[in-house]
Amino acid sequence: MPLALAEFNSADAAEVRPALTACLAVPRWVDALLAGRPYAHVDAVLAASEAATPLRRDEVLAAIAAHPRIGEKPKGTGVDASWSKSEQSGVDNAAEFAAANAEYERRFGHVFLVCAGGRSGAELLANLRSRLANDPETELDVAGAELAKIAGLRLRKAVSA
Repeated sequence: MPLALAEFNSADAAEVRPALTACLAVPRWVDALLAGRPYAHVDAVLAASEAATPLRRDEVLAAIAAHPRIGEKPKGTGVDASWSKSEQSGVDNAAEFAAANAEYERRFGHVFLVCAGGRSGAELLANLRSRLANDPETELDVAGAELAKIAGLRLRKAVSA
């Protein structure tokens, strides 16, 4: 359930932290958004999110661990699992993704992460395959940028005007 901006601004940090962590499981990012309260409007929250990125590579790796593989059902029952399921609703080629995910994970040592909302399964699979050409450091940077996009989409769901 989204928090109204007034509630987001006035609630105890311990009450808001889980909602922010569901958006992006990076403690530094969560702390930055909490420290910036109160915000005049939701766009200011989104701007604070952007200001707290780019993410460091260690943060990217930790945050990736909170995301399911593209094409697989999320394992949790929390709001972040619900968001993941919704964001991946366009993925209809799970068998192809399973093979591509395995190749990606062998190459990079972590799951493929992309901002999937509103994109088709074919588009996501093409994105995965094109990113296999990246070196590991570049790929972590790309994954970090994708995490920032996901965080922005989820913030829009978590905090309402």
